[in-house]
Amino acid sequence: MRGHSFHQAVVLLRGERAVFSGRFDARKCRVAPAVCDYTMLLPLLERVKEKSAHFLVTPKTWARSGAAPQCGTSFAPEAASIPQRAPLPGEQYRFHFDMTKCIGCKCCVVACNEQNGNPADINWRRVGEIEGGWYPNTHRSYLSMGCNHCMEPTCLEGCPVDAYSKDPVTGVVLHSAEACIGCQYCTWNCSYGVPQYNAERGVVGKCDMCHDRLGEGRAPACVSACPEEAITIEIVNIAEWKREYTTNANAPGLPSADDSISSTRITLPANLPPDTRKADFYRVKPEDPHWPLVAMTVLTQFSVGAFVTIWLLQMLGKTTRLGVAALVSLLVAGLALSASTLHLGRPIYAYRALKMWKRSWLSREVLLFGCFSCVAFLYATLLWLKLPGSLAIGALTSMLGAAGVTASACIYLVPARPAWNSKRTVGGFFLTGMLLGPLLAASLGIGERRWLNLAIVVAAAGHLLNKAGKFFWLTASDSFELQASARLLSTTLASSFLGSGVLLCLGGIILPLFVPTWAGACASLFIAFAGEVLGRYVFFVSVVPKNMAASYLSAVKAAA
Repeated sequence: MRGHSFHQAVVLLRGERAVFSGRFDARKCRVAPAVCDYTMLLPLLERVKEKSAHFLVTPKTWARSGAAPQCGTSFAPEAASIPQRAPLPGEQYRFHFDMTKCIGCKCCVVACNEQNGNPADINWRRVGEIEGGWYPNTHRSYLSMGCNHCMEPTCLEGCPVDAYSKDPVTGVVLHSAEACIGCQYCTWNCSYGVPQYNAERGVVGKCDMCHDRLGEGRAPACVSACPEEAITIEIVNIAEWKREYTTNANAPGLPSADDSISSTRITLPANLPPDTRKADFYRVKPEDPHWPLVAMTVLTQFSVGAFVTIWLLQMLGKTTRLGVAALVSLLVAGLALSASTLHLGRPIYAYRALKMWKRSWLSREVLLFGCFSCVAFLYATLLWLKLPGSLAIGALTSMLGAAGVTASACIYLVPARPAWNSKRTVGGFFLTGMLLGPLLAASLGIGERRWLNLAIVVAAAGHLLNKAGKFFWLTASDSFELQASARLLSTTLASSFLGSGVLLCLGGIILPLFVPTWAGACASLFIAFAGEVLGRYVFFVSVVPKNMAASYLSAVKAAA
């Protein structure tokens, strides 16, 4: 077949309930539309027809009955797959997935990708595997999941540009690629891993229940393509579902529906083994390091810590080189803000991130650090020119910087990333500033070195205790995600994790105590900064997100 595999043709034809068997030439077919209805074809099937491909289809109804197929048989109606009316006030559409019917063929995945034009590595609908039992009485089931169109969608709540909306009539959670700036914050907020970032386009995308097809009275692509009719669309009463979702929305291999109140109803097989869990339970891998965010978070905290240190020294009567220190700190802030735009898929639209400051912590971070930079510039100018009013402006700079660090930390306090969702994240962000700020002052030769070294040692010791406390918290937890993060830190990431601690100890404790010189201060700053960058890298890659079950074989092995 030209350009398309035999398997794809069979998959899509079965999904549309085709009625032909044997060799078929689309050009020669002259059957009346009433007999061979093509009104619900998927794009791939239309292209297969145009290329005059030959294919073989054996619908399951004929295979079970043993009757010979006939070209005069009509398509099966989709009335049972989609509602025959629109939702009333207080209702919405939802998916119903019947696990007892799913055979794991991934026809729904192929159809979804074809319908939405996604590459093979981006799947808005995924099929995972769950297994349990003891030999020889083992059991494996399949879990097909798109977007759950939650009652309280966390992707919508965290978006800084208001790219998400929940349709007031259908309840479908929609995403606007035009409004999206590619910050990927929604991918951290969703417990199911539904929104997926498309690096080529620079935006996020997700399942929208094929709302255009539904508006035309047609079933979504995944529903049409399923040969076992395991996926259907239903109408649900929102108030009733909020009372009963814990029973019908949760399943082995899925995170708890409590985070966002998933609307998907799942029918489970009877007598599932009690130890049923993800087939990929033991396969844990590091996450994306997000290097622009590593640079941005460390540098913003460095700058804030430096300005706070400068202001405190000014309050204590120090005036020497404060202007130089302020200009260096301002340069660090500028580098931080520049690095932050590199994380966006569409950096030219970065200004849109200010839009949702009333709701999104990311918008608040952008707003607060923007204000901090402007006021810090004024503060540095006043110090450099030795003009009056600098002390008050310094206090405002310090407050805005502290608020910005708080907002930055709150971005990561999301239930879908349990290892981040801790007060230790906030503590770690502030301790970075408390360590690097005095180190900068010491390296520039301002302030009393003895007191600066004391502040440095206290901050470094607190940082080490915070890291150790987090690791012990992870290991002692009963949560799979937290235990998996601890496993990464003690195996795959052990060298990076221990290395960050060694650099922190050397640059923040040993050198300040035993080499209290200008050269020692410069070396301490360089080493401690390297330790902070390495530690922030570990922070990003060691988090294990909540997600649905995946396949037993990894994507790389499956492709091979």
